[in-house]
Amino acid sequence: MSLQLIEFHLPLTPEELLKSGGVNQYVVQEVLSIKNLPSQLKAFQTAFQAQGPLAILEHFDTVYSILHHFRSIDPGLKEDALEFLIKVVSRHAQELPAILDDAILSVSDRSAHLNALKMNCYALIHLLESFETMTSKTGLMDLDLGGKGKKSRVKSAHGFDWEEERQPILQLLTQLLQLDIRHLWNHSIIEEEFVSLVTGCCYRLLENPTIGHQKNRPTREAIAHLLGVALTRYNHVLSATVKIIQMLQHFEHLAPVLVAAVSLWATDYGMKSIVGEIVREIGQKCPQELSRDASGAKGFAAFLTELAERVPAILMSSMCILLDHLDGENYMMRNAVLAAMAEMVLQVLNGDQLEEAARNTRDQFLDTLQAHGHDVNSFVRSRVLQLFTRIVQQKALPLTRFQAMMALAVGRLADKSVLVCKNAIQLLASFLANNPFSCKLSDVDLAGPLQKETQKLQEMRAERQTAAVSSVLDPEEEWEAMLPELKSTLQQLLKLPQEEEERPEEIPTAETTEEVEGHIRRLLAKASYKQAIILTREALGHFQESEPFSHMDPEESEETRLLNLLGTIFKGPAAYTQENNPQVSAENMGPGQSGCKDKPSVSEPEKSRGKDELVKQEMLVQYLQDAYSFSLKITEAIGIISKMMYENTTTVVQEVIEFFVTAFQFGVPQALFGVRRMLPLIWSKEPGVREAVLNAYRQLYLNPKGDSARAKAHALIQNLSLLLVDASVGTIQCLEEILCEFVRKDELKPAVTQLLWEQATEKVPCSPLERCSSVMLLGMMARGKPEIVGSNLDTLVNIGLDEKFPQDYRLAQQMCHAIGNISDRRKPSLGTRHPPFRLPQEHRLFERLQEVVTKGFVHPDPLWIPFKEVAVTLIYQLAEGPEMVCAQILQRCAKQALEKLVEKSSPQDDLKKTPMLSTFLLMNLLSLAGDVALQQLVHLEQAVSGELCRRRVLREEQEHKTKEPKGKNTSTETTMEEEMGLVGATAEDTEAELIRSICEMELLDEEQILAAFVPLLLKVCNNPGLYSNPELCAAASLTLGKFCMISATFCDSQLRLLFTMLEKSSLPIIRSNIMIAVGDLAIRFPNLVDPWTPHLYARLRDPAQQVRKTAGLVITHLILKDMVKVKGQVSDMAVLLIDPVPQIAALAKNFFNELSHKGNTVYTLLPDIISRLSDPEGGVDEEPFHTIMKQLLSYITKDKQTESLAEKLCHRFRTARTERQYRDLAYCLSQLPLTERGLHKMLDNFECFGDKLSDESVFSAFLSVVGKLRRGAKPEVKLIIDEFEQKLRACHTRGLDAVEELEIGQGDSQKTPSAKKQPSVSRHQHLASAASDNDFITPELRRTARRQPNTQQQVRKKKPRIVFSSDESSEEELSAEMTEDETPKKTTPIRRASTRRHRS
Repeated sequence: MSLQLIEFHLPLTPEELLKSGGVNQYVVQEVLSIKNLPSQLKAFQTAFQAQGPLAILEHFDTVYSILHHFRSIDPGLKEDALEFLIKVVSRHAQELPAILDDAILSVSDRSAHLNALKMNCYALIHLLESFETMTSKTGLMDLDLGGKGKKSRVKSAHGFDWEEERQPILQLLTQLLQLDIRHLWNHSIIEEEFVSLVTGCCYRLLENPTIGHQKNRPTREAIAHLLGVALTRYNHVLSATVKIIQMLQHFEHLAPVLVAAVSLWATDYGMKSIVGEIVREIGQKCPQELSRDASGAKGFAAFLTELAERVPAILMSSMCILLDHLDGENYMMRNAVLAAMAEMVLQVLNGDQLEEAARNTRDQFLDTLQAHGHDVNSFVRSRVLQLFTRIVQQKALPLTRFQAMMALAVGRLADKSVLVCKNAIQLLASFLANNPFSCKLSDVDLAGPLQKETQKLQEMRAERQTAAVSSVLDPEEEWEAMLPELKSTLQQLLKLPQEEEERPEEIPTAETTEEVEGHIRRLLAKASYKQAIILTREALGHFQESEPFSHMDPEESEETRLLNLLGTIFKGPAAYTQENNPQVSAENMGPGQSGCKDKPSVSEPEKSRGKDELVKQEMLVQYLQDAYSFSLKITEAIGIISKMMYENTTTVVQEVIEFFVTAFQFGVPQALFGVRRMLPLIWSKEPGVREAVLNAYRQLYLNPKGDSARAKAHALIQNLSLLLVDASVGTIQCLEEILCEFVRKDELKPAVTQLLWEQATEKVPCSPLERCSSVMLLGMMARGKPEIVGSNLDTLVNIGLDEKFPQDYRLAQQMCHAIGNISDRRKPSLGTRHPPFRLPQEHRLFERLQEVVTKGFVHPDPLWIPFKEVAVTLIYQLAEGPEMVCAQILQRCAKQALEKLVEKSSPQDDLKKTPMLSTFLLMNLLSLAGDVALQQLVHLEQAVSGELCRRRVLREEQEHKTKEPKGKNTSTETTMEEEMGLVGATAEDTEAELIRSICEMELLDEEQILAAFVPLLLKVCNNPGLYSNPELCAAASLTLGKFCMISATFCDSQLRLLFTMLEKSSLPIIRSNIMIAVGDLAIRFPNLVDPWTPHLYARLRDPAQQVRKTAGLVITHLILKDMVKVKGQVSDMAVLLIDPVPQIAALAKNFFNELSHKGNTVYTLLPDIISRLSDPEGGVDEEPFHTIMKQLLSYITKDKQTESLAEKLCHRFRTARTERQYRDLAYCLSQLPLTERGLHKMLDNFECFGDKLSDESVFSAFLSVVGKLRRGAKPEVKLIIDEFEQKLRACHTRGLDAVEELEIGQGDSQKTPSAKKQPSVSRHQHLASAASDNDFITPELRRTARRQPNTQQQVRKKKPRIVFSSDESSEEELSAEMTEDETPKKTTPIRRASTRRHRS
């Protein structure tokens, strides 16, 4: 049969070509063997040269065989076949235009070219797909083997880079489809199979996961253009829509690729309808199905989001189809629809020139977005805030919506989701940065102008209202209105006899006609018609020759004449002139006569101008009102955001910092609080947070405005100095760390340092406060670069310690801080080989320090004490032999004190009278001795110990070098190293023992100078009645604590005195100081302080706010460092969670946050805490109890802990004594995150609490437990929950007996739950042991608080009350020490416990 008569049918599968089909259908005759393929391919190439593209008709079997054996044949043959087929199809595409234009083309030739086209395209496309499949598999293998050398492996596998070969093939197919090839088919209708063949390869290429990579961009564009031609020329819209929907559901990587293609078709190819078709298909998807098909929903959501970004105007017409998905369960689809709306607002519905319909659409979109700011899903709420942030940044949000959106953002700051909070902060920052009001948003600054302009507006409105009331109507209209009443009045006057008429006032001779007319006109305007008529009649006789009174017609009646005259006067002279002489109406009018006629033309512009001014004023007031409201919202937001500064999430903290930077730059006054509050974050362990703080201060302070470097330096110094005003010690340390970072990175210019030195040396005029701050800043910078101060040490000594009097102690103190920063205060490390930096005793610095300290000792200056403390510290830090320098200072000060004592006690005084010393001198002396004692201890522990260690290491190294023999085997080396290690450890112990013995035996020895102050110190502390000055008592208590730090023996002997003062001192400052001292002693001598631990916890209940805060800090430090046992008294720390002082409550919350990270500690303590807090005798009220337990129970997250705690709480119902305790226990159960096993525990122990369910609060708490258990519960668990709820309701309504009836009525189907009750019976037999669980109740507390409630009161009564009294005289009566029976006898050794101790 002739090949021209055979018809090639495109098969669905390659195997169909091997089967014989219908009549004249082409069938592959033979699948050639692999060895014959090269020769047959050459024959095909030869035939192609002779016959052209039609050669495929005879050699199709060869190509088919290549496809059949594709995996097995040589790569070179594959490449040759592909290259040749590209040439064949390209040649056919070049010849087809001429063939299609041939009008006399025969049917056989047309059929031959059609078959050749089908065969060529079929072969090329299948070869393309085979290469793509093979490359994809190779790519997966490369992923397993690693990406290195992937490209070379691909090339070596089949000789060329396939990713570069795809694009020319696709472009060739596009060129082919652009021809009018439909004429090759009968009736010019192209068969669907051919279009599917070409487009199908495009879709298969898109399925490749790497198609979205940047390197495959040419392939993606070629596919888009090929499909675009198919859409426009071959009616492929419906098929493409279905295929795109399917691919979006199954291939997540395709959303951006398909969006690019669809937007190309809609814009370049004019196929906007396909957007509507795809969106319609997505809109018709069932929301319930999408909630189950997460992959499909994700693909659709990504597609819609990106499509809206590219072609929002085209998509907007189809938005109504997608609105149903806003009510669906899948949050990704809601996000996509909302994002599409936002894009339309940004790109299409933006601007002031919108039509009414477009404005309504925009408002609907914004309303929808705003409503979903309260969506149930946090991801949707977060997305809405992100979208509004973009809208605000691009200034597309109408001003009328600013307040509503600000309220939404501020409200979302309290959201439970961290992501929502973060985006709410970003939105508020965008509002600040893009606000249309002002660059300075201070509500205080805006309130004044707003009030002023509002008052002005009210005045303008009042004036306008007055003008409107007083404004006249048109004279003609007004005359017509008054004419009836005027005529009636005139008739009455004319009827009266002449003698009864009122005698008018005589018209003055000097009065002109115009003045009389004006008077008459005013009378008429006031409706004083009678007086106006009388005055007119009088004027007729007075002005007979003057107009308008001269033009009177004698034939008219008097009534008519007077009415005409009054009308002429009221309407104005122009009316009369025009009536009598219209030709000279305009020329002959005098200046006075033209006024009334011209008045309307002049007043009209004035009226319009006044209206414009009023409108402008209203707009100004509205603007100021909006700005003021905006600033108030920002102020409200700052109060909330500042509390988020120390969140655990790094990103939130970074956003908070960035927000405060923006707020500070816009002049919001409260922003300075946030800028200062972020300072401690410089110590954060998170590098991101630390860097955010540095960047914030870099933006705010390192780039000031100024014309020159010096001006910028001056502004920078001034800004930093403002931060130092009223700054705490902690704030100064944080700022010092930030400046050190800037100095180390050379971010502070030399001009700054130079200007600081000029201010310090008074080379430039500055105030004493500015001079002090300059020295302070120089000291901070010296920590980063010590040479800043080290190179000018003498200059700094001259600045701070000059010889003038009185001394500026504040400046001297900052000078000492600055000089102290040139050396490292830390203990020298083991690897340090260089000796520490020290100055000789004779250095001028120490001479001046001695002089200033001793001179100031005798003068009552409150700044001397902090200066003296810093001076002593500096001496011990930098001086060689600092104990000698400080001993001289002590001796000189004590000598001065004795001299003052001698001066006051004259020989004439009674010898029996005790000499008196000034309080401030005694205070200064004791304070100085305490500072010397503490610094001597620090010097021994750090400097001396470190120097001993350094010298020992150097000595050992030197000995090791000199004694090392040349020949030494390996074993000998190892033995020597071990011996050296042992020797080193022994040497360290020896050094530590030496330091300890010096502290114990020598420092407070009778021969030492410090020992001389001990009797005086103890006398002051033991006799608060004699020494009642608060400042003296505070200094003495601090000094006693410092002396106790030196020696364990001295500490042990004085602990009773310290704790007596801690409990019984009436001064909060003393109790606070001693609390800090005892905390230090607990670390240094833990075994001594351990028996006194309850007294430490007792300070948590101190009435003074300062003492509670200090006690909380100290106990937090001790417990977290494992220096104090965590006992039941920690419930007092829990009470601080509801402290009225926010700082103390935050401190307690931070304590429990940190404690929750230490194993099971919180879980172990919780039962005891619950018992203590719900105790009716010593607990807290119900509402505070709920607040505390809600916080503490939030730390119970492990299932086992929850189950165990639930069981213990159930047992606790048995031993509870009051209804309040029932409610407290039920509330605690309702706050636990119970699971199925926890539910079983509650069912097992139902009898423990069943009889308490009659209480409404208890019942409500258990119902809330049921509600929490239902969320996300499995069907089988819901059955158990229903049973539990039935039992709860039965007990609540009818009592515990109703449960038994309910169980009997349930029958066999409920046997399993009833069987679970058997273990609870056995538990009830051991109720006593369960109730005395150590994990639940502290045994001692239970005995005193429950079994013997009166015992606790008796014990409290026995406790002697020791009160300070200033009225007592003798030393025995004034003794404030505890008696011997009050001193704790048990001294349990305390060790540094490991975290293992806290694990249960």
